[in-house]
Amino acid sequence: MADVILSIDQGTTGSTVMLIDTACRVLARGYREFRQIYPQPGWVEHNPEDIWDSVLAAISEAFKQGGVKPGDVKAIGITNQRETALMWNRRTGGAYHNAIVWQCRRTSEVIRGLKEKGLEPLFVKKTGLILDPYFTGTKYQWQLDHVPGLRDEAAEGRVAAGTVDSFLVWRLTHGAAHVTDASNASRTLLMDLATQVWDPELCGLLNVPENILPKIVPCAAVYGHTKKVPGLPDGIPISGMAGDQQAALFGQACFAPGEGKCTFGTGAFLLMNTGETPVASENGLLTTVAWKIGDKTVFALEGSVFMAGATVQWLRDGLGIIKKASEVEALASSVGDSGGVVLVPAFTGLGAPHWKPDARGVLSGLTRGTTAAHIARAALEGIALQNVEILKAMEADSGRELVRLKVDGGAAANNLLMQMQADFLGRAIVRPDMLETTGLGAAFLAGLGAGLFSGTDEITKVWRQDREFTPQMGEEQRAQTLAAWDAAVAKA
Repeated sequence: MADVILSIDQGTTGSTVMLIDTACRVLARGYREFRQIYPQPGWVEHNPEDIWDSVLAAISEAFKQGGVKPGDVKAIGITNQRETALMWNRRTGGAYHNAIVWQCRRTSEVIRGLKEKGLEPLFVKKTGLILDPYFTGTKYQWQLDHVPGLRDEAAEGRVAAGTVDSFLVWRLTHGAAHVTDASNASRTLLMDLATQVWDPELCGLLNVPENILPKIVPCAAVYGHTKKVPGLPDGIPISGMAGDQQAALFGQACFAPGEGKCTFGTGAFLLMNTGETPVASENGLLTTVAWKIGDKTVFALEGSVFMAGATVQWLRDGLGIIKKASEVEALASSVGDSGGVVLVPAFTGLGAPHWKPDARGVLSGLTRGTTAAHIARAALEGIALQNVEILKAMEADSGRELVRLKVDGGAAANNLLMQMQADFLGRAIVRPDMLETTGLGAAFLAGLGAGLFSGTDEITKVWRQDREFTPQMGEEQRAQTLAAWDAAVAKA
């Protein structure tokens, strides 16, 4: 059997484990959901033990499918929901509090205070991030301030903090390694992009002691080996890590500056490789570490929209015009156009490049002739048109024209949506043979870290394309569509 890599994709609602060989073939897959905890409106938590149990259950399920034995695994890669913050006891491994999830808005007042002090330009300059409760640093601060005795525990060296990647490596190595990779560290508001170390000034402003933070390591390296993990033998190297969106960029083999990907999930996340120099955004995007391998760091520009697949869920659950999400393509295809209907899916505000949390959805252009099919088509168009704004901002910031955009995630299977994306962008859309590129990226990184791949050239050879969508829309029609979209967004 070819060398097997175990890829852990620890997501917001569940954990996926894939057993992948070095020819990019998925040999087995396991998945397990876990609880979502909502203590009060705007707050989102996970029980760390639920996260860990879901990973173990997914590992067990993958091996039950047969063909691969635990002893066949030569490396483990991890990708994770980013920005989610945990703290645990270094001696017992037990968490002090539930994990505060990236979606949680409980630190909004802290963020507002930092902005009122005029500190946002400092954070943007050093971290490439805007000040927002989305990021990890203020979640650490909240736990230290609200869990009784936790600051004293931290002062005495008993506390380990980290994002989910750190927690999983700690558990997999039985407490031997407290690390985070550079891509996850770049999402905390605490790491200086220029030096790639924890910044004392930023830690001081957020009142987060550096001694609780993990060591920042490359995305492909051996961080430790399995020990006392149920279902796995001791001694397997844990050798690759990256945040989920960066892992997807790597899994799409976007290794050259100017290459980009869009992951269509609940939201849509676009990243463009900008090379070895971070590009500061002047158009509402984030600057982030894409990956670090050895001493070489690759950076990316990132933009996200909050409603992609969630827009289709709204058609199903809110309007009831479809029974299953998979029905939207046929319904939208039953009409030749949207009949002048425009849907701006700003149900939870607008993300990049607007960053308007108070924006709300707009449905305009309705007539007596409007049908459910027109609204469904407008919904798909709204998903694609949000991404056009981000790609324009990326090209303006980077000074590069994106020739092709690679796509992945569940909604990338929708042929109509992908054709719309190509038409509105005026760029080719490339869909890979494997849509689960987040877990694939973790496997590629682990393979590099363990020496199973010689370099990115070898990875490029095993990445496979499924289909390319080329623009079919004329320039005049595209300009009219974008103008109608801009007018609708102004009302959101």
